[in-house]
Amino acid sequence: MTGRGARRLVDRPWPEVGRPVLLVPLGSTEQHGPHLPLDTDAVVASVVCDALAERLTGGGVDAVVAPSIAYGASGEHQDFPGTISIGTEALTTLLVEYGRSACEWAARLVFVNGHGGNVDALAAAVPTLVAEGRPAAWLPCAGAPQGSGPADPHAGRTETSLMLATDPTRVRGDRIEPGNDAPLAELIHRLRTEGVRRVSLNGVLGDPRGSTVEEGARVFDAIIGEAWSRLAGGVVDDRGCLVPTRSETRS
Repeated sequence: MTGRGARRLVDRPWPEVGRPVLLVPLGSTEQHGPHLPLDTDAVVASVVCDALAERLTGGGVDAVVAPSIAYGASGEHQDFPGTISIGTEALTTLLVEYGRSACEWAARLVFVNGHGGNVDALAAAVPTLVAEGRPAAWLPCAGAPQGSGPADPHAGRTETSLMLATDPTRVRGDRIEPGNDAPLAELIHRLRTEGVRRVSLNGVLGDPRGSTVEEGARVFDAIIGEAWSRLAGGVVDDRGCLVPTRSETRS
């Protein structure tokens, strides 16, 4: 579909853009082990944005999904070829200028973040936009199915299952192998000071073996339910982040 009603911003000629809620997938271009594509975070954020746009429009609210911002703060992955990190300072500037431009016509701007390294930039940029009177907020791609254990940190079972549920042709099943599966709390200092390569030669934090399409679908349902709770609740903390409202129905 093109024109008014199209779910993708780029499919609307300017006279038909209107004043929609603008959902912006924010990801990264970074290594995700030997088996996953470099744009995994942006892909996940885009799927969540598409689902949120569908729910909004189903409720009579015009919403569009912008092209993803596929570069983020990924310095901890820089030792791996393919990683392109612009750092927190540059990302903060990008998000502020993006918001200033988009909020000239969007009724509301929501960044949907798929990469944890982007949080510091979001927490600096979005409050700046809000202080300027612009209707901006952000939310993370977070959430786990009830009864499941904690998600592995990077390129493990969780992200591999998500990519299998999105596009299994982009997962190199012949290259799936475990990485460092120590708890994140034990690794976080070295990750921040030395980088991922120092704690995992293949870039994997977790164990992607046993990943399935079905598990990926369940995790997506949980992430989308959490995101919808945040978006529908409309409560924003001092970082500009939408917080979950448990009274909202999760599905």
